Amino acid sequence: MDFANWLSSNWWILVILFIFFSGLFTINQGYIGVITMFGKYQRIATPGLRFKIPLIEQVYKKVSIQNRSVELEFQAVTADQANVYFKSMLLYSVQNAEEETIKKVAFKFIADKDLMQALIRTIEGNIRSFVATKKQAEILGLRREIVEYVKAEIDHTLETWGYHLQDLQINDITFDKMILDSMSKVVASNNLKAAAENEGQALLITKTKSAEAEGNAIKISAEAEKEAARLRGQGVALFRQEVARGMTEAAEQMKQANLDTNVILFSMWTEAIKNFAEYGKGNVIFLDGSPDGMEGTMKQIQALMVKQAGAEK
Repeated sequence: MDFANWLSSNWWILVILFIFFSGLFTINQGYIGVITMFGKYQRIATPGLRFKIPLIEQVYKKVSIQNRSVELEFQAVTADQANVYFKSMLLYSVQNAEEETIKKVAFKFIADKDLMQALIRTIEGNIRSFVATKKQAEILGLRREIVEYVKAEIDHTLETWGYHLQDLQINDITFDKMILDSMSKVVASNNLKAAAENEGQALLITKTKSAEAEGNAIKISAEAEKEAARLRGQGVALFRQEVARGMTEAAEQMKQANLDTNVILFSMWTEAIKNFAEYGKGNVIFLDGSPDGMEGTMKQIQALMVKQAGAEK
């Protein structure tokens, strides 16, 4: 009963407490609060427990200063009228936590969806304008150039909005199925051409090396045959020299013994007939066995001996 009486007499204290606590509010980490008074910007509120004038000031918006991302899918047309389909990821954030920047972010757009629409359309427009100057065959190798072009073109615009483009990643670039099939055929034909060229080069090298090896073998064989012929000639010449020398010595000895040197020739004749018989291996050999034939053969041998003796002198 006493509390009821106190409450009825001190109700204004509760009103004051209610009004005071209604002025307390919190700002989460990663956000900046924007305070307005009578609809006009007043100040910003950093993260933590904050106080605003009750019934006069209000928290107009809480601006996130964290990084945000959005995926984009859109189509562009190249200079040679090929459709190109892009899938990309956009990473952006508030430029900084300064008051002027937060004011831009808070009042440039009515809502976040309007910011997203403007941001996406601006980036799509920049990429389309870049792609329109390039040919289909160039696009796949221009990812970095596209990103750099978009950043250079859009950074100033985003700065006026209070935002900064952190990163733009082009994850996928595709074409119409017909174009992809034709590109695959071009790649396949280029691979076949390269394989044929490599195979031709390998075959040429193989043939060249084989010809070089065959030529070297023929050259070595010819050199060996030449050397063998030379050695055979030297052997025959030495044999003849030795025969002539032996016959000369035998003739000198027979002269000293007062014997007829024709005995030597007769002995050589009979030895030749004996060798023909031993090593003929069944071959038919015709010899003139008459005394006239033997005399003619001996004269030929004598002439050969005289010629050999003259050559030695």
